[in-house]
Amino acid sequence: MNRYLVIVLGVSISIIATDSRLARSQSPGPTPIAVQASMDEVEYVDTLFENASPLWYEVDDKGTLQVHLLYDHERNSPNRAAGHIHFRIHGKPGAVIRTEFNNLDNVWNGKPGSVARELLSVVISEDGRTWESLPLEPTEDGRVFGLIPLRAGSIYVARVEPYRLSDCERLLDKLRKSPIVTIETIGETIEGRPLEVVHIGSKTAGKRVFLRARAHPWEAGGNWVLEGLVEKLLEPSVETKRILEKVSFAILPMANKDGVARGRTRFNSKGKDLNRDWGQPADPELAPENHALEKWLQREINAGHRPDLALELHNDGNGKLHISRPPEGDQTRYLARMELLESLLRRYTWFTEGSTQPSFRNPGTLGEGWHTRFGVDAVVHEFNCNIIAGLQEKPLGKHWRAYGYQLPRVFEDYFDNRP
Repeated sequence: MNRYLVIVLGVSISIIATDSRLARSQSPGPTPIAVQASMDEVEYVDTLFENASPLWYEVDDKGTLQVHLLYDHERNSPNRAAGHIHFRIHGKPGAVIRTEFNNLDNVWNGKPGSVARELLSVVISEDGRTWESLPLEPTEDGRVFGLIPLRAGSIYVARVEPYRLSDCERLLDKLRKSPIVTIETIGETIEGRPLEVVHIGSKTAGKRVFLRARAHPWEAGGNWVLEGLVEKLLEPSVETKRILEKVSFAILPMANKDGVARGRTRFNSKGKDLNRDWGQPADPELAPENHALEKWLQREINAGHRPDLALELHNDGNGKLHISRPPEGDQTRYLARMELLESLLRRYTWFTEGSTQPSFRNPGTLGEGWHTRFGVDAVVHEFNCNIIAGLQEKPLGKHWRAYGYQLPRVFEDYFDNRP
């Protein structure tokens, strides 16, 4: 009988007995039979590296490694979040780790909800750079689990392919060398990290696009999209030159640097959600990240450089365009433009998920806040962290990069045909 180690993220680890049981456990069905595990098969769960999850762990009396994700909390509200997963397991080479995820009972907008309903997969890597997707399954008592192979004595586990603060710095260093790029520091985070807006192309171009990623620290997909977008915009091609003659780009690549650096899930260092409260002026003490961006936006508008389109990039378990529909004013032309945007995303990218229902509103988001307060056509774009419906692929950084690479053509046609 082969012995395999099983870990539980948020909850348990056990040993799976045979190869055939392991194979069966990878498809829907009953939880595999577990036998007693010993601590020496899991040496350590490491979180002492960049962007790692805050957590604690133990081995219970059933031989299960309990890994408990820690919540981060919103200031003066019941909202809490635990969904960022990034840690490294050290143990016996060849073991298979059963990982169950607990502490998933989050609160969004004052309403209880569980991450378990959309935690369908994780990604794993031996070197922290080359990742593959691994499916998760529900347990009978409302958790989720996966069987993680410890091939070489250690393995990284993450919710989505990580994009770290150092990755953002690497991108900025590359961009500083380009003659068509300027980088403007617009302010600082609570902990003193600089906030940069990257300008690509000339402000004399007729149309302007703004994009922001990483308001919520766990949602790395937006950064991979921006990597692909930048790759295309720096490409010395006839197509790119034509696009940049029409459209210039302003990009805030990492809105919540403090949260990314510390491995948080949702909020900044003073407990504020940076994709909320955009219906009113940002608090410079509690949300200096949003205050700095708001001041930048107002300066751009005053200089005659109002963005014509803004995309706020996020991850969730659905992957839709979140188009808010405020009751004030005539939204006919705005909704027609968003319909055009959706159709062009379908034409030029793998996007198929569609947009929110006609009754949808989320007035605190940048999407609705910028639209109602500043007259900017803005939308929140979510990317499904479990599946890319148009490709039938489990998403990795390369898929989101490919999406970003196609976006400049979307924007060109959008402005050529905008109602």
